[in-house]
Amino acid sequence: MEYTNIIVREEKEIGFIIINRPELRNALNLETLEEIEQALDQWRFNQEIRVVIFTGAGEKSFAAGADISQLNKRTMIEALQPNMSAVYRKIEDYEKPTIAAINGFALGGGLELALACDILIASYHAKVGLPEVGLGIIPGAGGTQRLTRIVGKGKAMDLILTGDIITAEEAERIGLISKAVPQDELLEKAKEYAGKISIKGPLALRLAKAAVNRGADIEMETALYLEKLSQTILIGSEDKREGTQAFLEKRKPQFQGK
Repeated sequence: MEYTNIIVREEKEIGFIIINRPELRNALNLETLEEIEQALDQWRFNQEIRVVIFTGAGEKSFAAGADISQLNKRTMIEALQPNMSAVYRKIEDYEKPTIAAINGFALGGGLELALACDILIASYHAKVGLPEVGLGIIPGAGGTQRLTRIVGKGKAMDLILTGDIITAEEAERIGLISKAVPQDELLEKAKEYAGKISIKGPLALRLAKAAVNRGADIEMETALYLEKLSQTILIGSEDKREGTQAFLEKRKPQFQGK
């Protein structure tokens, strides 16, 4: 498939989605979001691709938010349509683990894209924030909800109401990202994470994501029951039999996602 706004490539078990609009700081227009969705769809049933890494072209920006020229013309009715928010929900619920390798500015919709990923890593010179209130709007693609769940209400209010942009070190300190690393080590660190994840059971990874994401939104008893049901499914899987047998035989498991 031909892409105009993103670069899509595969490296062993990893699929890369690289936002490729460096002249516009990798701003996210509707066409870019559509291409991201298409790239995810092409890997959905590809057993070879186990992990997806998002990053930005160049060294200045991961994604510097929504395309303001499009935002300026958007109407109330258009804002109700399932666009950016729906794509990010798709990333959050994606069957395969996702990693955001934040290589520069991740602002507004760019940070919201990263927040939809399972693991966030950033280079030391990266800066992140949700400055939407300065445009007279709010973070509207999951930022008010995902940021709060990750860093807590107090810090989320701080960042959203001030619109402050913080460093990667500060983002790591408050638990917004998992790791800050030098720029030249960013992709290698992301691939290191992907390598650790890709050898695990695909079904277990998928249901672990579902248990964490869905469990965070409901009360404890229901969340624990969801966890139990997920475990019950896995106990009957071929992957569980292979994983436990491989452990007993002191060999690496060969998971099939069944």
